[in-house]
Amino acid sequence: MRCRHVRARPDGVQQGTLKIRHPLVDAGWKSSYNNFPTMRRACPILFLAILASAFAGPTTVDAEKPNILWIVGENLCLDLGIYGMENVETPHLDGLARKGQRYTNVYSTSPVCAPSRSAFMVGMYATTTDTHHMRSHRDDDFRLPEGVRPITHRLSDAGYITANIKMIGERRVGTGKLDLNFVNEGPLYHTTEWARLKGNEPFFAMINMVENEYDIYDRQTYKHDRVAWDGEEQHPKVATPGNVTPPPYYPDHPIVREEWSRYLNSVSGMDIRVGWILEQLEKDGLADNTIVVFFGDNGRMEPRGIHWLWDSGIHVPMIVYYPKGVSAPARHKVGGVNEEVISLIDLTATTLEMAGIAKPLGMQGRRFLGRETDPPRRYAFSARDRIDETALRMRSVRGERYHYIRNYSEGEGFFTLNRYKEKCFRIKPVMRTLMAEGKLKGAALQLMQAMPYELLYDTQKDPHEIVNLARSKDPAHRAAFVSMSAALDTWMAETGDRGVFPEPREIVAPFTKEMHDWFGTPDWALEKPVK
Repeated sequence: MRCRHVRARPDGVQQGTLKIRHPLVDAGWKSSYNNFPTMRRACPILFLAILASAFAGPTTVDAEKPNILWIVGENLCLDLGIYGMENVETPHLDGLARKGQRYTNVYSTSPVCAPSRSAFMVGMYATTTDTHHMRSHRDDDFRLPEGVRPITHRLSDAGYITANIKMIGERRVGTGKLDLNFVNEGPLYHTTEWARLKGNEPFFAMINMVENEYDIYDRQTYKHDRVAWDGEEQHPKVATPGNVTPPPYYPDHPIVREEWSRYLNSVSGMDIRVGWILEQLEKDGLADNTIVVFFGDNGRMEPRGIHWLWDSGIHVPMIVYYPKGVSAPARHKVGGVNEEVISLIDLTATTLEMAGIAKPLGMQGRRFLGRETDPPRRYAFSARDRIDETALRMRSVRGERYHYIRNYSEGEGFFTLNRYKEKCFRIKPVMRTLMAEGKLKGAALQLMQAMPYELLYDTQKDPHEIVNLARSKDPAHRAAFVSMSAALDTWMAETGDRGVFPEPREIVAPFTKEMHDWFGTPDWALEKPVK
């Protein structure tokens, strides 16, 4: 029988001028081979046989099995000293970067924790696996698509003990946070105890750091006093309202300066915990055989960061350290800086490669380190869908220089109601007040306007992403706009973007009530009682 080339056709669901068929509907996951570019030339029958074999279990390609430690910075941009951020003290992470390799163009697939984590825990876009809405599928018996498995299960099959660490002795180093949009895949970890790692190697351990600082209030609407954040006593007072320079899209206001300094001090506090972790690795004799990867799960904890597809919501740090007891791949340069465009789902495939496990066929993440690597990315793609009760749909394409954002929720934007942000982020109500008084100016005033359908930024000349170049006639801007817009259409079609299917109202409505009960509804938005 002759194999013939089968070309993917983006037909199916109508979305504007683009028709999309989701790869997980109708005939199922395995029949969607034509949505994976690497397999478009494969014989269909042969492909299915290979795919079934690849997803059946891990394939060990290297006898060397180092320990692997993920340290996940909660809600963090490139706000470390080694990245040039001022008014922070991060000596432990800066030192890790000098002994390892620092990455400067890493992007989360979502600007909020649950979809981002649901993606990098399986190496697949949340928009492909239907885990793209914030805190969805918690009680509906949802299952991941056939063949899609958490990385901890793949590592466990290969002989790794897996751990999600909260405490090292009496010290709190992590939260144990999962916050995944799939809950029925079985236990993800063998243990939460650091003491079980020594003597049970190889291990894969994950430490989710305590969240970086922000205004958090008791989830009772009649209580308005600020609640002290976990570990706040560990925050050095390096940043002060008098020495910080908040981003220019915020007004120069005392509360803005206070909040920005508290955020930076929390980053310094996070570094202290990282120091505890690295110290314990040495004490336990584990440091020489443990690869350490530090990265952020999504952008920084501030109003224009988390939840939004600007760089402040998706641009995250990454540091990879190979110890002396583990052979580093050729592309790893001690003290080096890697400027490739990388998606967080690439870390999943790369971690499997570190463990000597072949990348499963169909996994969307790419290996950027190891004996086997994949071609580098031209673009990183990110998506924002419903977050809490706020159902906005946006997509992002990030290259080395330009950043393209498409807003399917025209007429909405930063000003749109999200009760959690209105109560827990003091900057946003300040901006509303100043705007009502006619005192909001410049980029801050612009931020409070409706977002257009398309945005394009030159991040080299405009790192804060203020000047929208989507309608610029400059040839370089037009070339970037056309290329990135087309790339987004292709990515949505090839990955089966589930965002084309809106959630039913009966799913969204309970979130509205829950957010109202937790955080209240501001007077300006309270038109009728929330049921």
